[in-house]
Amino acid sequence: MRFVRTAVLAAGLLLSGASTAEPRSDVVPYLEVQQVLTADLNGGGDVLTYTALAAGVDATVETRSVQAQASYRYERRIAWEDDLVDEDIHTGLAQARVQVVPGSVVMEAGALAARARGDAGAPILGFSTSDDPGVSEVYSAYMGPSVSTQAGPLTVNAAYRLSYVKVDDHGLAGLPPVPGAERDRYNSATGHLATVSVGMDPGELPVGWTVGAGYAREDVDRLDQTYEGKYVRADVVVPVSPTFAVTGGIGYEDIAIKQADILRDSNGIPVVTPGGNLVADPGAPRILTYDQDGMIWDVGVIWRPTRRTELQARFGERYGGTTVTASLQHRFRSGWGVSVLVYDSVDSFGRLLTTNLQGVPVDFDMRRNPLFNNVGGIGGCVFGGETGSGVCFDDALQTINSSNFRNRGATILFSGSRGPWGFNFGGGYANRRYIEPVGFALNRVTDESVTLQAGASRALSPTSELNFDAYASWYDSDRLLDASAFGSGITGSYTRRFLLDRLEAQAALGLFHADSNNSDATTAASALLGLRYSF
Repeated sequence: MRFVRTAVLAAGLLLSGASTAEPRSDVVPYLEVQQVLTADLNGGGDVLTYTALAAGVDATVETRSVQAQASYRYERRIAWEDDLVDEDIHTGLAQARVQVVPGSVVMEAGALAARARGDAGAPILGFSTSDDPGVSEVYSAYMGPSVSTQAGPLTVNAAYRLSYVKVDDHGLAGLPPVPGAERDRYNSATGHLATVSVGMDPGELPVGWTVGAGYAREDVDRLDQTYEGKYVRADVVVPVSPTFAVTGGIGYEDIAIKQADILRDSNGIPVVTPGGNLVADPGAPRILTYDQDGMIWDVGVIWRPTRRTELQARFGERYGGTTVTASLQHRFRSGWGVSVLVYDSVDSFGRLLTTNLQGVPVDFDMRRNPLFNNVGGIGGCVFGGETGSGVCFDDALQTINSSNFRNRGATILFSGSRGPWGFNFGGGYANRRYIEPVGFALNRVTDESVTLQAGASRALSPTSELNFDAYASWYDSDRLLDASAFGSGITGSYTRRFLLDRLEAQAALGLFHADSNNSDATTAASALLGLRYSF
């Protein structure tokens, strides 16, 4: 069923139809130097500076059979003070779709390199706070074929995705572990997802129908954890009018999550390595963390009043309880677009991140905020070229751990332009109910997060531009010592291009605030001057 959410995330691209643009290729490598100053406004008066040397490439390829886009940047930060350490930072996003057999077989692939906060309860100053030990490097990639063909009146679909997620939390390794406490150090995970379906649209019969099946598996390094889910289900769509239909489905699903038990000392306290990692007990049997199998069903409506609007809503039974999901896509005639997604799933950090990555439009916006050179800029949302399209990574990157969880929430994306102005807005709410064995730190713990981001751009001339970005993030948890955290920020930047657009001057200012129950409030201001040369 995970392919349903991926399809909804990419619905903006689907509503716009297949690309018929003329073949084009645009590959722009660049070198960049930046000088950044950050001042503590809390009264301490500390001023920290660093120089950033960067190399990157922005590339777009579009032909009859290939749609691909990539944006990658390597940055070396050289500190001017002994209080800071030098850093190497990799950020990037890539998405590609290749028509292997036109109209039948498509190979899809994507990759992500980003920075995220490993400790959600810590203050949130953004993704690129210099020398922050709580920030982790996150890498993810997926690839696989999709097949769609006709067998008379029947439509046959099949797909396979291989995914990989890697987290480098070297900063956490340098922090002293709390005596006797476990630290959830995420290492890597490998995932497999296979789906197949056969169906028929209304026409030959007064109703449309689909029979489908799927299998998903994820292997996580930490404590040899495995997730295995499989389902089979049948759905029908009953047209009531040319624009409205009711739908329903019923099936069977089996989900099991297992892991190794942890090694404990004579007092029952978990044994951890010097770096804070838990140790598996080789003599203990594997623990069945989650076991849910049985009938699943849902009923709902589909409303398509115009080619620019689609609303779907479903209510049913899954995961041992009630589930509600919905999606809305609408393109306004004035050049604006909005998309809304309401979701409910049993997820993990790795599976959720992979799902979001698969939902990134191929024509995503490659613009980066100079002060926050991360995927999604100052926030975690990536917007597509089609208004209202895109995906937000906040629900995955808000916190990193290896636990599974019941994941419920909603996201909204809004974007468009008017004259020289461009606007975007992204927001999300996520509620996680963690699934861990009894005695583990996150067993039955619930956390919630709300994220908002907004951006505006103004073209001053063919070679100059102003950009404004803002974000706010709230996090709350009932786990011990991680009750709440808040972060906000606003930035403004100016860019001007010279020498046939090859040389670009940059200037940016930012103001940021962070607070949590575990530390004092922090307010900081940043200033940046930079030069980029594109080849």
